[in-house]
Parts: sequence; C-alpha cells; structure tokens
Amino acid sequence: MNEAILLQDIRARLSDHRYEHSLQVAKTAVELADRYGGDREQMRLAGLMHDVLKEQPKDEALAFFAAHGVTLTPVERSAPKLWHAMAGAIYLKETYDFPDGIVTAVRYHTTGRENMTLGEKILFIADFISADRDYPGVDDMRERAKVSLEYAMEEGLRFTIYELSEKCRPIHPDTVACYNQIVLLRPKNSFLAK
Repeated sequence: MNEAILLQDIRARLSDHRYEHSLQVAKTAVELADRYGGDREQMRLAGLMHDVLKEQPKDEALAFFAAHGVTLTPVERSAPKLWHAMAGAIYLKETYDFPDGIVTAVRYHTTGRENMTLGEKILFIADFISADRDYPGVDDMRERAKVSLEYAMEEGLRFTIYELSEKCRPIHPDTVACYNQIVLLRPKNSFLAK
C-alpha cells in the first residue's frame, strides 16, 4: 500500500485536527499491536484511514449509502456520528481493496460488536486513547489498555452507553452486544480489577 497516496487522501478530506488525530491513532494502534500481538502494518493503516469519511457532509453520506445499496436502520439513521465508520469501510474496500482485517476494524471502531477480532479491538481502543485525546477519564483508559484490551473496552463501552443514555439517544445494538459480551466474560479474565 502506497502510504503517500493514503496520506494525500486523508489530508485532502480532513481538517488539520482530524488529520493529526488519524496520525496519532495510527501510532497508538501500532503500540497496541506490539503489546497484544496484532498485525502492526494493518493496524497502522487502519488507524490512518479510520476517519477517512468523518467530515463528509450528511447529504453526501446518504447519497453514498444509496449508491452502495446500504439501508440504514432507524438507530443508524438517527446517529450520523456512526456513518463515517460504515461508509469508510466500504470506501476502503472499494478504493484500495484493503484486506478484511482493516475494513472490519474501521467498520466497527465506533460501535464495537460481539465477537470482535483482535484488530477490531485494537482500533476501537486506539481511537479512545491516542495521544491527542484529552477528556476526563482518558488516563484511566490508557492504564486499562495496559492491562488488557477487554478491560479498556469495558470502560469505553460503558462511557458510550452512559453518554448516549444521558442524552436519551438510541444505542446501537452492536454496542450493547459488545458490552454484554465483555461483561459476561469478565469473571473469566484477568482484567477483573474492581
């Protein structure tokens, strides 16, 4: 994969802030891949490209979905913040023929899903803890990521569900399924710290 072309693509599509975020997520994804045995190159590319369509206008995103035969569920239609992951996965497969490991990591980096792959977990957490992130609780998330991906995911999912429910927003079924699976597996895993 020609990195110069990929960087040119995201540079043209993203604001300075979002471009820098993408670089930081790529770096963090590589660090997590090294820690947990993931594919460094795939995680670097997934991190670089995960927000490629993040700043696409809503009308263009809807046209993109229509052109690709994607029917949004009522929950998805009500949550435009999820659209870039769904559209980005299609774009990366169609434009660059990225392998499925990258495509699914990008697809589920916002919602998570049940039975996530290692690469999907890495990108999900890298997006939460990249060096440019500065929100209340980010340091705890970074510490959790040193214990296990699942331990960090538990907190990230809890945060997402809480934030959405506080705003009376629908929660994507994939997020609920992912959270339930992580919590149900908790007694069997070493990330039980509470």
